[in-house]
Amino acid sequence: MKYVVMIFRSVDREWTAEDEAALKRLIALEQELASSGELISSEGLVPPEQGRIVQLRDGRQVVTDGPFGEAKEQLAGFFLIDADDARAQSIASQVSAAVGDRVELRGTLISTGMPDALR
Repeated sequence: MKYVVMIFRSVDREWTAEDEAALKRLIALEQELASSGELISSEGLVPPEQGRIVQLRDGRQVVTDGPFGEAKEQLAGFFLIDADDARAQSIASQVSAAVGDRVELRGTLISTGMPDALR
């Protein structure tokens, strides 16, 4: 089954030496998961102020530069993995330990058996 492990970061934090160490731990974990065949993809994301909202309004594309909203935390990166439920939780725990904070683990809709009503 496929899962996304989402890593969040406070929007007002400065990059620190501990963040650099966490990044090294994440890269090591990424290599371990790639070697085991459990990693599908992983990426860190640029800060929200470098993002854009893209939407279609009245048939026209509208692009709005960031930052967006007043959220205290933003998605900072993710791991897309292929593992059974227990292993996915174990991997999420490793990611959490690497970043020193909580992470969110979610199964992907199709791999968890999307209900026919949503198809």
